Formats: sequence, structure tokens, C-alpha cells
Amino acid sequence: MSCTTERSKQMPCRKECMLLGKRANNKMTVSFSHRRHHKLQNVNLQWKRIWWEEGNSFVRLRVSTKAIKTLKTKPIQELAARVGLNLNDYRSG
Repeated sequence: MSCTTERSKQMPCRKECMLLGKRANNKMTVSFSHRRHHKLQNVNLQWKRIWWEEGNSFVRLRVSTKAIKTLKTKPIQELAARVGLNLNDYRSG
């Protein structure tokens, strides 16, 4: 999912949503003369403190804005289980 350093468990290696697994998308930029160039469409990632009901604490995760909208309808435990994320490692205070 994400690599960790000894300093902190909250430093993922790549730009990836921790709950949905969304990554950058490859696209082509096409000019008026139809010249094509590669471009990366990065994911809109935010560091968020999210209330975890089962753990009775906040967890600090790097999630996409799509995941923030998904959290309004689905519990965080269900999304974390889908990607194999242990929420105990990301407790914040």
C-alpha cells in the first residue's frame, strides 16, 4: 500500500489514495495542430483527520477528494478493509 520510514508511518512513497488506491492517470495533450504530448493527471490528495468509530479515535490518512465524498456513505472500516489498510497504524492522538 504505502512504504514507511522509521521516523513516521504516515509518509507514503507514491501519490496514491490510502483508502481507494487511486493513482495518477496517463493522458495525451493534443494541440490544435494535433501534436501529442504525454501528461500525468495526478490525484487530488489531502491529509485528513477522520473519525474512526470502531477504534474510538481519529486516524490521519492521505486520501483523495473522491474518498472524502465516499466516506459520507460508507464507513471508514469498510474502505480500509478493501485495500488491506490497518487503521491502528495511523491513529493520531
